Amino acid sequence: MRIEGGECGIQPPMHLFSPLGVRGVTFRNRIAVSPMCQYSCEDGFATDWHLVHLGSRAVGGAALVMAEATAVEEHGRISPGDLGIWKDDHIAPLARAAAFIRAQGAVPGIQLAHAGRKASTFIPWQNGGALIPLENGGWPAVAPSPVAFREHERAPVELSPGEIGRIVDSFARAASRALKAGFQVVEIHAAHGYLLDEFLSPLANRRTDEYGGSFNNRIRVVLETISAIRNVWPDSLPLFMRISATDWAEGGWEIGDSVELARRVKPLGMDLVDCSSGGMVPGAKISPGPGFQVPFAERIRRETGILTGAVGLITEAAQANDIVRGGQADIVMLARELLRDPYWPLRAAKSLSADAAPPLQYARAW
Repeated sequence: MRIEGGECGIQPPMHLFSPLGVRGVTFRNRIAVSPMCQYSCEDGFATDWHLVHLGSRAVGGAALVMAEATAVEEHGRISPGDLGIWKDDHIAPLARAAAFIRAQGAVPGIQLAHAGRKASTFIPWQNGGALIPLENGGWPAVAPSPVAFREHERAPVELSPGEIGRIVDSFARAASRALKAGFQVVEIHAAHGYLLDEFLSPLANRRTDEYGGSFNNRIRVVLETISAIRNVWPDSLPLFMRISATDWAEGGWEIGDSVELARRVKPLGMDLVDCSSGGMVPGAKISPGPGFQVPFAERIRRETGILTGAVGLITEAAQANDIVRGGQADIVMLARELLRDPYWPLRAAKSLSADAAPPLQYARAW
């Protein structure tokens, strides 16, 4: 892994607009568009909405533009509106978006996901995102154990070891399609209570075989998924992973577990851990505030030496700059703030007196 630095291994002072080199890819600054579900697909196909949504953030100056959680299997979707990459037909519209992102000087990324027990829901603005009844087009969700996300909901189907292997293969095939589509970063979604995260947490994983029980067993499928993707994903391209650094719930996954997981994945070719949290159980006790998840990224970075991304209520340019300058994380992942303002990176550069040129078409406005 190559990280930008000065001569004799001495790194110059880093700031929000310092370039970052990872493997064979250079990010023009430390601002990334966090994956944000748009629930705007039919049969998993990207549309003009995705082209404009992702493309406008590339025009706006972000270094990494990450497509939303993209299902590696049809039944791995959160909802019928989810983006998909489970068949070759999905490649072409994704390639259109990736090519536009690159043409604007940004790096196109895609998050590969399986919803696990949180699959088969209505899109959020329909019926409050409740589970879709099977008789109304819903499908059986799968999980490490037959434990529903909410007590009153139907339980998922427990995966057999063979079915687990099939899903690992689905992640690898999805990564191959992402490469054909022109993406330069793949992020594995192992957070927010979705399938891979469910294997990690004792709150969702009640198995007694090689995929459950001990820490080593619960992380097994994540390690297998990383290895399977690295077998098809070029050494020259970065691999990221989003985790929930803590479940925020008694008896669940904790930050110490995340530190140890980061230690285990780094030798397998993982380049950056994107540090979110929560999502495993309803009613988790979280006290959100500006930068409330940044300490997770800082600790994992400090104790393992792996690159980290910070996420969560990062809204101000000075705040983001301080995170990078203080060595708390290597990139900042913005979500809602970039929904509100796709041109936040250009505004941030201006406020920090940093170099960030707008597109020629917009230069007269800056």
